[in-house]
Amino acid sequence: MIQKKELLEYALVYGDYKGIPKQQIRQYMEKRCDIVLRVDIQGAMTLRWILRKSAIFVFLVAESEEAMVKRLIDRKSETKETLLMRVATAREEVRHLNKFNYVVVNKEGELESSVKLVESIIDAEKAKLQQRRVVI
Repeated sequence: MIQKKELLEYALVYGDYKGIPKQQIRQYMEKRCDIVLRVDIQGAMTLRWILRKSAIFVFLVAESEEAMVKRLIDRKSETKETLLMRVATAREEVRHLNKFNYVVVNKEGELESSVKLVESIIDAEKAKLQQRRVVI
């Protein structure tokens, strides 16, 4: 898919290739669906370069570094090494907040509130007089 340029964006993340198939995005666009992509900072910056101002970017963050570390530890899905790498990555990612349109703080136990805030952002963007046009 990389060689055939069938991906909107792709990157090597934690040792695995991750990518967004263009065809999948086009199918949802044809259905006039809202499209939400979960990407890391590298992916967001690539998409910002590709899509320019035709998309909005929301930075989702835990309420603190301590809360993020606690969540990762509680999941029991990380080795000590991957935990340290995730924390270092998160510290670097927070430095790029100013490149996003919105920030949503996802507090422990308040997932529904975070979801509603993202939905509100989408609704607000739809109500703008100047609508964004995306071509993939």
